Amino acid sequence: MSTPQGPYGPQHSYGPPPAQGPYAGGPYGSYGQQPQQAYGGWGAPPMPPPPRKSRTGLVIGIVGGVVALVVAVVVGLAMVGSKVESGLPDAEYQLTLPQTLLNGRYELTDDMSDTQGRKVEDEMNGAWDAKVTKARVAQYGLGGRTTEGVLVISGMYGRFQHLAALRGGMFKGLGESDGVTVAVPAKDFRPDGADTTITCEVVTQKQRGGTATLTYPACAWADGNTAAMVAEMTASGLHKDPADVDLEAAAKTTLQVRSEARKSIR
Repeated sequence: MSTPQGPYGPQHSYGPPPAQGPYAGGPYGSYGQQPQQAYGGWGAPPMPPPPRKSRTGLVIGIVGGVVALVVAVVVGLAMVGSKVESGLPDAEYQLTLPQTLLNGRYELTDDMSDTQGRKVEDEMNGAWDAKVTKARVAQYGLGGRTTEGVLVISGMYGRFQHLAALRGGMFKGLGESDGVTVAVPAKDFRPDGADTTITCEVVTQKQRGGTATLTYPACAWADGNTAAMVAEMTASGLHKDPADVDLEAAAKTTLQVRSEARKSIR
């Protein structure tokens, strides 16, 4: 007798169907499905795998995180002012996208400057107390693998005033992004060796169409020539308690990203 076929392989007339859920598959593949044990004629309730074995929430969080950070930078520009004022700083530095960041731990996997970055550049039209030369948006994979961890950077370079307002605007935009909730409010840091303020907060982001939640720190800096928001998303951030996120460490990481991405134009 032939075995009926279904969308997920052979379907038998006995026993429970294969468990489905946010960790069972989807557009990003299967992630460590837990086997069921039979007790008598009934199957045990399907148990989800440990969060560390799932990458679905991480991958979707990455997609949403990129969009959220772009929105944040756009809103930040909108917040800085309504007319050009005199005294804009000289253009001395640019924001670049090195092939690797954080001493080679992260490798560039997607440069979105010509697509997502264009949304930021479009906001420079009109009268601002910020002159944007170029927007930079990219994601980096941990060891080149985005399933293990991702660092997202969204920013721009040019000539900027009102730096505290620019940082504040970026966090306002992030907090208003779809699916994002501020879990730990923004706090300012001045790590050793810093010549500018790094502001960080913890956000949570719900997986679209699912129940998984990704928790990650988001940090931003703004100086006279460069401004950017940085978010580091790792598999360990799935279901993580926001109170356990080390914002001081995130500020130090962001300072290092700035030191590696900010280059003299001369």
